[in-house]
Amino acid sequence: MHFTKDHEWVELDGDVATVGITAYAAGQLGDVVFVEVPEIGKALKAGDGMAVVESVKAASDVYAPVSGEVVAANGDLPGTPEMVNQDPERGAWIARIKVADKSQVDALMDRPAYEAFLDTL
Repeated sequence: MHFTKDHEWVELDGDVATVGITAYAAGQLGDVVFVEVPEIGKALKAGDGMAVVESVKAASDVYAPVSGEVVAANGDLPGTPEMVNQDPERGAWIARIKVADKSQVDALMDRPAYEAFLDTL
């Protein structure tokens, strides 16, 4: 698993990256009440807004950590947004992206680097 400074996680399987928000991000948001997932087929560039997660505290954009095309979206999240709080780094994945350039994933932080980054916040 790899991580961004915007608190997204990425897990690569072949050329498809599963993307979601980290446990840290879910904790900072508080109780999630709404999730908008991206449309299948949407082309993304790394850094593009791809989804929205709203909590009782705030609304936050979720940014594409890699460039590619959305090949799947977690259709369970709009109806059960609380999954983001319950299982942010597994079951509450937001989208699967067919990655255009796998080296973008390698450039992201691994878990120890992400945890060290969190210590600076």
